[in-house]
Amino acid sequence: MRPERPLASGEDSERGSAVVDFVLVSILIVTLLLAVLQVAVYVHVRNVVTASAQAGARYAANADVDSSSGAARTVEVVARATTAQTARGLACTSAEEVDGTGLPLVVVRCSGSVPSLLAVLGNLLPLEVTGRAVKEGA
Repeated sequence: MRPERPLASGEDSERGSAVVDFVLVSILIVTLLLAVLQVAVYVHVRNVVTASAQAGARYAANADVDSSSGAARTVEVVARATTAQTARGLACTSAEEVDGTGLPLVVVRCSGSVPSLLAVLGNLLPLEVTGRAVKEGA
C-alpha cells in the first residue's frame, strides 16, 4: 500500500475544475454556433422569399395573367426552394397599384416567420417582403 502524501495548500481546491471549465465553455460555443446558424437560416429564407415575391409579381404582371395570381405563384416558388412548411407559414397577397408616376404595378406582399432551428422555440423571427413588377398593357 502506498503511503498518502500530504496535499500542498490549495492543491485539492483545483481538483475536477477542468471538467467544469470544459462544460461551461462547450455550452457557450454550442450556443454561439446555433445563433450563427439561425442567422444564416433567416437570411437565406428571407432572400428566397424576396426573390419568390419578385418572381410572383413578374408572373402576375404579364398581360394575359390575372394580377391576383402572383401570391399563389410566390407560395409555389417558395415551397420548391425551401420546404412546404415554410411556404404554408407565409401569408401572401397580390394586387395592382399605381405608383407616383401613374405606372401600373403588380405588388406581391408576403409576411410570416422563419422557423427556428430549435423546434421548441417555434417561429420567432418575423418576415415581411414585397415584390413589384410593372404591369404589361393588354
